[in-house]
Amino acid sequence: MGKPVNSRPQQQAPAAASAAVSEGPGADAAPPAPGPVDKAMEVLAALAAPGAPHRLADLARRTGLAKPTVHRLLRALAASGYAEAATGGSYRPGPRLLGLAAGALADDPVLRRVGPVLDELRVRTGLFASYAVRDDRTVIHLDVRAPAQGLGLDLSPGSREHVTAGAAGLALLAALPAEERALLSAGPDGASADDTTREALAAAASDGYAFDGSDAWLDRRALAAPVRDATGHAVGALVLTGLAFTLDEATARLYGPMVASAAAAVSTSLAAQPGVRLGLVPTRPAGGDTGASTSVNGLEEAGEAR
Repeated sequence: MGKPVNSRPQQQAPAAASAAVSEGPGADAAPPAPGPVDKAMEVLAALAAPGAPHRLADLARRTGLAKPTVHRLLRALAASGYAEAATGGSYRPGPRLLGLAAGALADDPVLRRVGPVLDELRVRTGLFASYAVRDDRTVIHLDVRAPAQGLGLDLSPGSREHVTAGAAGLALLAALPAEERALLSAGPDGASADDTTREALAAAASDGYAFDGSDAWLDRRALAAPVRDATGHAVGALVLTGLAFTLDEATARLYGPMVASAAAAVSTSLAAQPGVRLGLVPTRPAGGDTGASTSVNGLEEAGEAR
């Protein structure tokens, strides 16, 4: 059983703050300054974040770019259909961006196969069931199946959280090689993970699933198990999310093996036909992973593998 994790969600560092100047002979070369394309991608990412429409000031804060730069990029994106002006000078994703996202998700073979598993997990538990992947130091929920009650939680496709902030990230980190896990679980200043996070990662590796019983989300709790590709690399995670009174430690002990078994079933199907893209964004120290999917007929096919 995973121990509480006290890390709170953090936003990714803006592109404008990513470069540091190196001095002196033999020093590492500084990363290149962000160019126009980098800045436009940062604005698009901020624009697509939950909570649209977004005010210009909020977009500037999220990207670390100056307001005039963000406004100029928004006007260009709006002219191309990737952004759309809303009331009060705010902006939301435009029809062209929405169409691209919908087409990519609808054509993703993994999401098509994971969907029925998420629906069954949702029905059997009454909780949010989602599929999440890692984008460097953040976790993105790509597909979210909400229970009929809704539970009053703000979880939707595109929701992000820091990789150490909850069960989804812990499950993915615990499945990584030790060196990569240590790098990604380190703090923003490079300090190694605290004892609580290390204990939670060890528990997740031992149990086959991670449980976030902390106060990182106040009254929100989650448990997750990694989905692996044909090479055994973790490429995503099945996640259950609920309020504290619906997903306490006793409930997690009941649902944890169920989610781990469902993830094992998906992993088995992915291993059958290697080569299909899974959407994992490569990490800084290593390249991306690949795998494939075939149909998953239900949780009962999970077997004993982890």
